[in-house]
Amino acid sequence: MSIASLTDPITAEGGSVRFDNLDHWLQGRTLYGGASALIAYTAAVRAFPDLPPLRAGQVAFVAPTGPEVELKREIVRQGRNVTQIRSELWCEGQCTLTAFWLFGTEREANAEHEAAEIADWPGPPENAEQVMEGMGPAFIQNNFELRRAQDLRGPGEPVVRRWARLTTRDDLDPVSELILLGDVMPPGAMRAMQRQGPISSINWSFNLLDTRPATRDGWWLSENASQHAAEGYSSERLRLWNADGQQVMDGMQCVAVFG
Repeated sequence: MSIASLTDPITAEGGSVRFDNLDHWLQGRTLYGGASALIAYTAAVRAFPDLPPLRAGQVAFVAPTGPEVELKREIVRQGRNVTQIRSELWCEGQCTLTAFWLFGTEREANAEHEAAEIADWPGPPENAEQVMEGMGPAFIQNNFELRRAQDLRGPGEPVVRRWARLTTRDDLDPVSELILLGDVMPPGAMRAMQRQGPISSINWSFNLLDTRPATRDGWWLSENASQHAAEGYSSERLRLWNADGQQVMDGMQCVAVFG
């Protein structure tokens, strides 16, 4: 279904909202993490217009999110340059997602340097092999196009790297697009699993390196790399680049690895 099914029901007033036709955005019995994060972000910016650019987000996936949601959001602090907002999704009387958004005005730079260039550039997305056609959870099959961006297949170094884009963008603004897409890849720890089993995102924290991100034909290079996995959890670094190799997002995530 269209992205509008995730955003159109959200009003500045918040409160109780029912989202219809969400089957295509599901990951198992819950809403895909990027979709629920987009709902929380949209609730925040519609409640408080005229915010400065988004700089960072911290999202905790607390419990499964269903179609009937209560949206809560509040300004935690509004300073001269930085505004910090909390937004939450509640289902059946319990919090299922809590997010903290940091918005900041542009200031004169006292420190400035570019992000490091990407190692092992895979080449442009136009030349890459398509993957996951008709496979994977519903949200991938119905909303994303993925292409290979690494030679590694199967077990090995705990890194998953793919070109990814939305099949329908619905005039989504670039920052909302990155929030919707930022959690799309499985964890790098998947390549280190001794046997197949379920995985689940617990949280996601990210910094935007470009407040006006842009790319070519909707393509973003997404990478999840496990930095440590033990006792049923993996610490992951999540990064996004545009089609020209410029990094636009840097993040971390804790993932539960079952089995």
